[in-house]
Amino acid sequence: MTDNKNSDDYGFETRAVRAGYTRTAEGEHGEAIFPTSSYVFASAAEAAARFSGESPGNIYSRFTNPTVRAFEQRLAALEDAECCVATATGMAAITATFFGLLKTGDHIVSSRSIFGTTTVLLNNFVAKLGISTSFVELSDLAAWEKAITPQTKLLFLETPSNPLTELVDIAALAKIAHQHGCLLAVDNCFCTPALQLPLALGADIVIHSATKYIDGQGRCMGGAVCGSKAIVGEGVFGFLRSAGPSLSPFNAWVFLKGLETLSIRMKAHCENSLAIARWLEQQPVVERVYYPGLESHPQHELAKRQQSGFGGIVAFELKGGKTEGWKLIDATQMISITANLGDTRSTITHPATTTHGRLTPEQRQDAGISDGLIRLAVGLEDIEDIKRDLSRGM
Repeated sequence: MTDNKNSDDYGFETRAVRAGYTRTAEGEHGEAIFPTSSYVFASAAEAAARFSGESPGNIYSRFTNPTVRAFEQRLAALEDAECCVATATGMAAITATFFGLLKTGDHIVSSRSIFGTTTVLLNNFVAKLGISTSFVELSDLAAWEKAITPQTKLLFLETPSNPLTELVDIAALAKIAHQHGCLLAVDNCFCTPALQLPLALGADIVIHSATKYIDGQGRCMGGAVCGSKAIVGEGVFGFLRSAGPSLSPFNAWVFLKGLETLSIRMKAHCENSLAIARWLEQQPVVERVYYPGLESHPQHELAKRQQSGFGGIVAFELKGGKTEGWKLIDATQMISITANLGDTRSTITHPATTTHGRLTPEQRQDAGISDGLIRLAVGLEDIEDIKRDLSRGM
């Protein structure tokens, strides 16, 4: 866990390159990696003071590591958060949020338009601890408020959602949450702080899968939870310290380097994605295109207000269902057939049989995941090459 002590009035790009790191006595220009499991204390008294929390410092790399701390500090600076807790994966970040902040008898209201594994986590594992979940339509503010009960402690969502890029008005939902004494947690994976700042809009918690755009090249697994010292710095960090879903120092170092280019990469992803989305709208075999940057997107104006860009994910529905969907995917020669996203390389997947394949048909229908739906994470290749590759299956 790391507090955000970077108070300089630097711009986003400068913070992405320089925030969160203090050089060692060696004077290195690049960030150092500390691949150590433990730390040596000067005395028994110092060890006791560290373990009791009386004095700050490294204790054990399960929850204190200089390289991980640098990543936490830098991401916190970009999200304008008081602190950040890094985790082994994005799902570990979500799990740490649920288990670190909730108890038996509590209630969650969640968007039904979330990553399929998150739905499985809530229904199959969080429920075992006596924590119940109600699922609602992401954009329907009235449905959110109606679902809140006296036991509700947390509202959870993705915006834009995976894979249909649906949005919710974060500021309006934060107001509803706080009126009922609830916390609002926003998965900011698709936008990253380069495009959206949920805490500034009233959210209490921001969650990341660093595996995606923060890394940006599909190399490492990791996650993070950002927020206040009182919420994230105690509850979420307490879970990490005891349960141990820890980020490795090497992966933290990779993410530090990823953050340095996050802004320019996200601008390029947005530019390519808008061009592909407009092109897909013109293809006869395409029934519908889902991308917030399109004027046809029902929440286009909201996206313009609360995001500084529209992101790198384009979903589209093909006429002909699964048969045509698989045909298009299998015909590609350049685009990678993989369920990961946020890579410099374009990736393509069929959500109904991959990312949301463990959901029941009814759950997929409720989430709008049809058999003809394709999710394209648009990379940084030449835009004409991406179009040509997609055309092979059309």
